[in-house]
Amino acid sequence: MPPGPARADASALSDTEDVRPVALTIAGSDPSGGAGIQADLKTFHQFGVYGEAAITLLTVQNTQNVFAVQCLNPELVIQQVEALLDDIPPRAAKTGALGEPAIVEAVAELAADFDFPLVVDPVMISKHGAPLIADAARHALIAELLPRCTLVTPNLHEAAALAGIEVDSRNSMIEAARRIHGTTGPSVLVKGGHLTGDALDILLHDGEVHDFASPRFDTLHTHGTGCTYSAAITACLALGLAMPDAVARAKRFITAAIQSNPGLGRGCGPVNHHAGSN
Repeated sequence: MPPGPARADASALSDTEDVRPVALTIAGSDPSGGAGIQADLKTFHQFGVYGEAAITLLTVQNTQNVFAVQCLNPELVIQQVEALLDDIPPRAAKTGALGEPAIVEAVAELAADFDFPLVVDPVMISKHGAPLIADAARHALIAELLPRCTLVTPNLHEAAALAGIEVDSRNSMIEAARRIHGTTGPSVLVKGGHLTGDALDILLHDGEVHDFASPRFDTLHTHGTGCTYSAAITACLALGLAMPDAVARAKRFITAAIQSNPGLGRGCGPVNHHAGSN
């Protein structure tokens, strides 16, 4: 194993933090640029946050399909994160697609020592229906990673898998959030993008339920919404916003990003990462 990076001195870290807040994404790569670390970094930039990334897996995909997924060696994932923590430590971090149990366990081990908020987007299935996490990794996610994060952001299908109940209404979203929190501990944002009517998300934080609703837009171009939304929340936490305020601002951003999507690709295209962040 190569020697670890030299640790930056305190004055250098202070100078870096004074320049711009830093956010870290630990996630997979999407060569089409709509999801994964590419979406995360673009979103961080839009919020005026310096973005850094540790890659967990590579995909071969475009707006029409996912053709291949290749996970990286977990030790390489650990080395990437440790190199960043030693030199440019973030004020907040997020995870995306982790792929396999060993990577989930590696990230969970690292997260045990994080002194900054961690947002977990439990990426399980791509927009194309391709699995992005092995079945065995789901247990590691629940048992090891979620207890060490600040916020988890499941969509309806992921919330159902994590809570063990059907999730198809506001009441069941709240119940799922309570079950996930009760089992694993973090705040929970259940995203209702697949419901009918307004796009309603439910945040359970510090024992209180917060509703975040926005108009629903009739568009196919929603690739990367989960990555972008969680990245926006992470950026807001890096900026020092309280959790409900971070989710509210991120919700406005993802709504604008969907509404103003650039219409790229011949399938489920990306959202607009140039949307306003206010």
